[in-house]
Parts: sequence; C-alpha cells; structure tokens
Amino acid sequence: MNKILIVEDEKSINRLIKINLSDAGYSCLCAFDGKEAIELIDHNHFDLILLDIMLPEINGYELMEYIRPLEIPVIFLTAKSDVKDRVKGLKLGAEDYIAKPFEIIELVARVETVLRRFHKTETLLNVYDITIDTLSRIVKKEGQVINLTVKEYDLLLLFIQNKNIALFRDRIYEAVWGEYYMGDSRTVDLHVQRMRKKLGLEDKIVPVYKVGYRLEVE
Repeated sequence: MNKILIVEDEKSINRLIKINLSDAGYSCLCAFDGKEAIELIDHNHFDLILLDIMLPEINGYELMEYIRPLEIPVIFLTAKSDVKDRVKGLKLGAEDYIAKPFEIIELVARVETVLRRFHKTETLLNVYDITIDTLSRIVKKEGQVINLTVKEYDLLLLFIQNKNIALFRDRIYEAVWGEYYMGDSRTVDLHVQRMRKKLGLEDKIVPVYKVGYRLEVE
C-alpha cells in the first residue's frame, strides 16, 4: 500500500484529503506545519507528499528544499495559482501543482499519475471478487476473464480509485472520455449499466439521485 504524507495547515481540508485517499486505498499521515512534516519524514517512508505552500513554521518552498535530496515525489497543493508561483514550485522539483479549490476526483487522478510515473503503483487491484491487472488491463471475476471495452475498463478503474465517493456524471464523463461534458447523461448511464451487469455490480455501483454513481465498499 502506497504511503502518502499530507502537509496542509487547514484541518478540514487535510481531513477531507485523508478520508478520500484512504478510501482510494492509500495509507495517509497528516502534518499541519513544516516542522511536524520534517519530523514525520525523518521517521517514515513515504511514496508521495502532498505539500501546501503557505504553512506555519516552515513554508512549502523551504520544505521542498529539504525533501528534494530524498527523491520523494511531491505535488504542491495551494491557493497560490499565479503562474510565477507554479513555475517556482516546479523548478524546485515538484512533480505536479494543484490549485485550490480542486475536485477530489482530480486529486486522486493526479496522485495515481505521479505514483505511476515513479513505478510505485500496485499492479493488482481487488474489489469484492474482482481482480484488475493494471499492466495488462485484464479484469477477472472469480478467476474468469471478463471482456470489457476500453471505456468500461476505465470506468471500473475510476470507481475503484474513488471508492465510496459520489461521482458526478460530468466528472465521470470528463475523466473517462477526456471531453467537456455537454449535459447528455445517456452515454455515461449506458456504459455504467453495461459494466455493472458484466461484473455483477448492480447493487454495488449505485445511482446517486441528481448526482451520478458511487461504488459502495465496506
């Protein structure tokens, strides 16, 4: 299980990120200022650090100087959206930069992308009696290969990465189809229905009224 350090001084945002990344299958520790972050970094192994810039004690830019020699990938997470700030963060060695406010689904996707870039992602994912090999893109249910289309596979992966999170139809469409959502829900609904039926997940991927769908995992 990949271990992520969340360095964010706003407790509500820190807690929200931790809940959603934990639901996506990551192990998370939290720090609320720069000094606490250094203490945790010195005593733990992390696969990724989410780092706010405006922090008490030691700011994110200064903390990045400490992290860089350790070769731990960093995603800056901050309200400072000016291009100069973004460029400064990237020049210091950050792998990505997400400006607040952000969508949780986008954050989870960015985390997955950076971990994959550093070859730190798990290649086998499991939910209920379903196994997904992310290298070969082979999906098995009770050991039997299930033939999914490209979009059905991408939908399944999206739901697994966002377990217990209500995903809006527009976010599902933009994440899987890579296009701007024009308000027609039929494409999303039809693909979700076919994918659920093939995998026997009709009672697990549930509709959320006026929102979209949620994969329910205990």
